[in-house]
Amino acid sequence: MTLIIKLRNMPQDISPIIKPDELIKLNHNIALILIDASNGNGAKENYNVEHLDGALYVDLNTQLANINADVSIGGRHPLPTLEQFSETLMSLGITPTSHVVVYDDKNGSNAAARFWWMLNSAGHQKVQVLDGGFQAAIKAGFPTNSKIEIPLKKEPYKIENWLLPLADIYEIDKVAQDTDFLVVDVRDEERYNGEKEPIDLVAGHIPGAINIPFTTNLDSNGFFLSPEELKNNYLKEFEDKAAKNVIVHCGSGVTACHTLLAIAYAGLEIPKLYVGSWSEWSRNNRPTATSKKK
Repeated sequence: MTLIIKLRNMPQDISPIIKPDELIKLNHNIALILIDASNGNGAKENYNVEHLDGALYVDLNTQLANINADVSIGGRHPLPTLEQFSETLMSLGITPTSHVVVYDDKNGSNAAARFWWMLNSAGHQKVQVLDGGFQAAIKAGFPTNSKIEIPLKKEPYKIENWLLPLADIYEIDKVAQDTDFLVVDVRDEERYNGEKEPIDLVAGHIPGAINIPFTTNLDSNGFFLSPEELKNNYLKEFEDKAAKNVIVHCGSGVTACHTLLAIAYAGLEIPKLYVGSWSEWSRNNRPTATSKKK
């Protein structure tokens, strides 16, 4: 049974995670808006070949980010403007009363969790991420097709501000090595250690940041750990630090949202997101650190 929670800084009162069998029941009972947020090489082509029945596609690079030619300004995936995101929601037929379920092909670490965070931060009441993603839904028997999906209706979606907490590079400058704060890097251990860097120009991590790979949010089958397990894990890592003193980042502000989603699923207050993340930090002559392999 999915835990239903209400968080102090999250507007919805439904679980941020929905199981495949719950989605199948929900799909039979109410009209919902299903979003495929898979991204990367061939993602749109894969969507065109097969997607969950009724799912609309959202593109990370063009709809969930406002990419600059100069990556040092905001990193690889800066947030879009409020106006741009409003246009995206309208194009998908999402209204303030819509029940949105979003999935990708990497259990939220692709862009589903990023879309979840953005919708929540826009004040949307009903948005959930599909546990196990595309593959789990198919295994559970959710139908798929390759047809062109058309939004049911398009209405303006007014967004006044991002409601969830954000941090910028200047705040990181001040608090990264302050013991009253905690900066969390969710990239894999090899990237954090500086042993490899397949995407950005410099290997390593922000001095003072700790490493909690987003993959630790999942069990051996690729599903989220239970809310109780996640809560215990993060309370242990955060010790007695308030959410406002915890900042989460990754490479470009996308997979960090997977950890924020896990924290929300645990029933804990959502920490700050540093959207620019390592891609911005490492391009701005900031100090970097590496760690020896254990």
